[in-house]
Amino acid sequence: MNRLRIAQVAPLFESVPPQGYGGTERIVSYLTEQLVQQGHDVTLFATGDSETEAKLVPVREAALRLDPSVRDWIPHHVVLLERVLASSAQFDVIHFHTDVLQMPFGRRLAAASVTTLHGRQDLPDLPQFYREFADAAVVSISLAQRTPVPHANFVGNVYHGLPDDLYHLGSGAGGYFAFLGRISPEKRPDTAIEIAKRTGVPLKIAAKVDAADLEYFESEIEPLLDHPLIEYIGEVSDQDKQEFLGNARALLFPIDWPEPFGLVMIEAMACGTPVLARSRGSVPEVMCDGVSGYVFEDVDQAVALAAKLGDFDRAGCRAYFERRFTSERMALDYVRVYEQLAGPTSRADRPSQRGWIRHTA
Repeated sequence: MNRLRIAQVAPLFESVPPQGYGGTERIVSYLTEQLVQQGHDVTLFATGDSETEAKLVPVREAALRLDPSVRDWIPHHVVLLERVLASSAQFDVIHFHTDVLQMPFGRRLAAASVTTLHGRQDLPDLPQFYREFADAAVVSISLAQRTPVPHANFVGNVYHGLPDDLYHLGSGAGGYFAFLGRISPEKRPDTAIEIAKRTGVPLKIAAKVDAADLEYFESEIEPLLDHPLIEYIGEVSDQDKQEFLGNARALLFPIDWPEPFGLVMIEAMACGTPVLARSRGSVPEVMCDGVSGYVFEDVDQAVALAAKLGDFDRAGCRAYFERRFTSERMALDYVRVYEQLAGPTSRADRPSQRGWIRHTA
């Protein structure tokens, strides 16, 4: 494997890794550290409160979400992209995790570039966007994510991964269901509560409430919390996840939207904790029915499947994680994408920063 000079460009909403909830920044961290471990020369463009073994370029002092003075995230990200553009000749490949904002910059970089699409792609604004930027190399995080925009220039599909020593096999001795992530309509915490009540199994909800979802939480979810089986914990840190997930009987993942990946599913699997997941978006790709948990379509089916969890093979669930969803595998997959885009081209062979590089699969 050739040693590559790689830039990782993270969004500035959270630190890398994030202090609490933040799936994109967490994956950027796992990928960055694994690439360093594999011997690549890695530079991370992120907030100054990030922690990494790579070279850190601190674009601003702290995460935007933690700064009450921030009113508009766009200027901060324009500064980020300008810093990347100015130093692009130093890299073989630049890996963006910043949604679509960087696409015009990608045509003027003195390096190959690729963008991982971390979010949903079924928005009406996106088809025309990808037709305009048909040369921009993008990577999906599930094949299901591609469905609304099949004409985008997909150069790879890379499933997320976790460090194999981040979590360990848990016993499930707590006997409760776990709900982990974010309180929002598409995550369906109300369905998780219904499953818990119908099965008589306690439910612990460890979830963040964004300002955009506060009204939903207060009107739809908070009234459901006044029940002896339901406990709302709030946002938990990475350090708390091992105990929270490892002691759980199962993770409830009753989503009702086209989930791009679902990081919490593999976090549970890493603890040997089976997942009860609704078959939406990436779920059929990430799950192995009967091995990593069970896939359901409706609450009646979820309740029936919950009865099968008593003698679940948690070691087999952990082994499934180790086969498919480690950060080592994720980094190797991305390196193949990088080598495909950058090839043997040296810095001297590349166009100047004012040139236009077209990337095609």
